[in-house]
Amino acid sequence: MKLLSRFLSLTLMCTFLFFNCTRTRTYDIVIYGGTSAGVAAAVQAARMDKSVVLIETDKHVGGLTSSGLGKTDTGDPAVIGGVSREFYQRIKKYYDNPEAWAYGDQDSYGSYNPDSDAMWRFEPKVAEHVFEQMLDEENVPVLYGEHLDRNNRLEIDDWEIKRIHLASGRKINGKMFIDATYEGDLMAEAGVSYTIGRESNQKYNETLNGVQKARSTNHQLKKGVDPYVVPGDPESGLLPYVHGNDPGKDGQGDHRIQAYCFRMCLTDMEENKVSFQKPENYDEQDYELLFRNFKAGENSVPWLPGMMPNRKTDTNNRTGFSTDFIGQNYDYPEADYETREQIIKAHENYQRGLMWTLANHPRVPEHIRNEVSKWGLAKDEFVDNNNWPHELYIREARRMIGDYVVTEHDCKRQRLVEDPVGLGSYNMDSHNCQRYVTKEGFARNEGNIEVSPRGAYMISYGALVPKKDEIANLFVPVCLSASHIAYGSIRMEPVFMILGQSAATAAAIAVEDEVAVQDVDYAKLREQLLKDGQILDLPPEDLPQPDIKKESLEGIVIDDADALPRGSWVSSTSVHPYVGGNYLHDQNGGKGSRWAHYEVMLPQQGWYEVRMSYTPHQNRATNVPVTIHHGRGTETVTVNQQKAPPIDNLWISLGEFYFTSKHKADVFITNKNTDGYVILDAVQFLEK
Repeated sequence: MKLLSRFLSLTLMCTFLFFNCTRTRTYDIVIYGGTSAGVAAAVQAARMDKSVVLIETDKHVGGLTSSGLGKTDTGDPAVIGGVSREFYQRIKKYYDNPEAWAYGDQDSYGSYNPDSDAMWRFEPKVAEHVFEQMLDEENVPVLYGEHLDRNNRLEIDDWEIKRIHLASGRKINGKMFIDATYEGDLMAEAGVSYTIGRESNQKYNETLNGVQKARSTNHQLKKGVDPYVVPGDPESGLLPYVHGNDPGKDGQGDHRIQAYCFRMCLTDMEENKVSFQKPENYDEQDYELLFRNFKAGENSVPWLPGMMPNRKTDTNNRTGFSTDFIGQNYDYPEADYETREQIIKAHENYQRGLMWTLANHPRVPEHIRNEVSKWGLAKDEFVDNNNWPHELYIREARRMIGDYVVTEHDCKRQRLVEDPVGLGSYNMDSHNCQRYVTKEGFARNEGNIEVSPRGAYMISYGALVPKKDEIANLFVPVCLSASHIAYGSIRMEPVFMILGQSAATAAAIAVEDEVAVQDVDYAKLREQLLKDGQILDLPPEDLPQPDIKKESLEGIVIDDADALPRGSWVSSTSVHPYVGGNYLHDQNGGKGSRWAHYEVMLPQQGWYEVRMSYTPHQNRATNVPVTIHHGRGTETVTVNQQKAPPIDNLWISLGEFYFTSKHKADVFITNKNTDGYVILDAVQFLEK
């Protein structure tokens, strides 16, 4: 009995000592946030023989990748490398096994390609299994269900985080820290500069940032949807989730962020389906706008069920009233944990109520009810959470402001960096940010942007680290330094994994070299990243084409830089070829208020052919009026800028005109009454 008592005492003592050692141990790299970026960072840190701990705020690793976002937004899959690609290769290996297919098979699933090394669509439980497998193989310790104690400040000394306090009472020491959360809590607690919301276009000389009423044509309510409780009566008040404030002017910055939703995993297999249930707190008025949108002509099922293996979906937002809970997330980024849980629960209640409504409510068109009622939550997914996704899709929260800010210019390859740590390629994509009342008294969504960068672009190392005079041992690969619209492209799960790996690699080098994160030797970092399979250089087809110098052209050439533009024109280099360093476009706005004169005193009178250059694209105007003032009067030519210029793929001839030496030759281009983007590039005079 005494021997047993001594054994138990010794066991308790060893347990106590072990627990306390783990509470105070110093790790080379501490990763806060078990998102896909956090997992990739932890795996990379372990592979570089650094002591590492991964702190996950929930019970599951993988973030949105394992919480319903199984239809991967890849952009160009060829530029996804390193640990990120390894994850998708492991997914493919899993589905190579015929036993992985409970419903259907490899041949019947269109997104399975036996010749591909990777697979980009998968079930949530499979993604979590693969992430756990990767962590287990590298013996990465994971602390589940742990949060920062936001009432107990970080211990910071000499610009370095020394210790973080968790709500459980644990204290974690580290040499390097990585904030891999979607919210950027560690970054914020460390006092690093950050922003929330949309910058104005003016801030970084962008075109797609800030309020975007004119561009918000997709995922839009039908015309004429009344926003008032009693239709036509403003005194009756607004329907839920519509605001009556000034929505802002196009290009103006504001506090708003793009909408959140849950990426539900649904199935139409009866034996694996849980039918949609009416929430206890269901309020029909929450969906009155949905009913009115149907009445106004909406005829589509308001969701996008991307098909996964085994007859499951990754269900995304679609149409003007759908799974996105527009405007109900503004407080989330800065909220305390309790308030965040309330916001998350409100999103869940809204979305559960929406699905029941679509499947059952008599004011929903019958064909839509019939379609939606075929589906239900997958019984074998999220089994510990009533088959509901573990995580809300936090599309955007805080964003760091570093010495380098990724902007639209990076995404469009208008500027190239010398320190890339990964490539992005997906659309500059923002979901709607607000639902407001127009001057005409109708409900309208605003904020949806979907603009392709038309290729891959580089993400600077400087976007992962704080400013030089701030924290010296912190990396932020998720809430990185980027403008709202650039973040809309970067915020894809494969890119987060890429940046997580790069951050961990840099952290390991910083530990070895005993330097601040801002002083990591990029040459050394690049060498290691390439060794580990990261892709850092643009594909040849995405490299910017050389500008055409006007000095190399015949005749007299006036570039847009030498013209006299009036109104708000924006510089671009997205489409090639063009003359000089760039061309200008009118943003497809301000019709009639933007024009330009191309003036020149010709050396001698006589006949000249006048040509005009522009970059063609399907979004260009088909009816650009170009007026030539010549020695015998004026003539206006209409140019279709959607068609490629017929002369050297650069010029279109406007005709031959007689000019005198007494008057300036003048070509006048305006955007009055045009039906698309108007381009200003160069005008050429060739003597005949």
